[in-house]
Amino acid sequence: MGWLGETVDSVKSIQIRQLLTQAISLGMIVTSSLIIWKALICVTGSESPVVVVLSESMEPGFQRGDILFLHMSKDPIRAGEIVVFNIDGRDIPIVHRVIKVHERKNTGEVDVLTKGDNNPGDDRLLYAKRQLWLHRHHIMGRAVGFLPYVGWVTIIMTEKPIIKYILIGALGLLVISSRD
Repeated sequence: MGWLGETVDSVKSIQIRQLLTQAISLGMIVTSSLIIWKALICVTGSESPVVVVLSESMEPGFQRGDILFLHMSKDPIRAGEIVVFNIDGRDIPIVHRVIKVHERKNTGEVDVLTKGDNNPGDDRLLYAKRQLWLHRHHIMGRAVGFLPYVGWVTIIMTEKPIIKYILIGALGLLVISSRD
């Protein structure tokens, strides 16, 4: 029984080692992703350097599912620029074009009015109650580039969560069953 017991213990230790190796590899991938994300935030000056266009409000310029790359600088925002902004009380950022800029005489700060290219009117109905202009703190960034259609992966996984769970399960099985 000594030789057989040693062999069984040897096989068990290999499986534990493989499992630990897989867990460490997964941890390194997650950590690397977070480091890259934080580096992008520092480089772009935007709290969210990449966003997905979720509606048709910016067609024909941007389609639903396009990924936008954002940058936020100290330069004043100008009419015609495409910005991504948050509204107080809403979780999902909005991608629209600046149609009007208003400079406050007493502080020199710039407020903006936005509109979706495919929308009939400005965004004042979207803003918080009694808010007529977006202030600098609402703006997450300016669009500086885009990848068409790549964001559909995010949209599909958000709208159909079962696909997200199947994908996570399949990736988990792949990690557990890999023998490298």
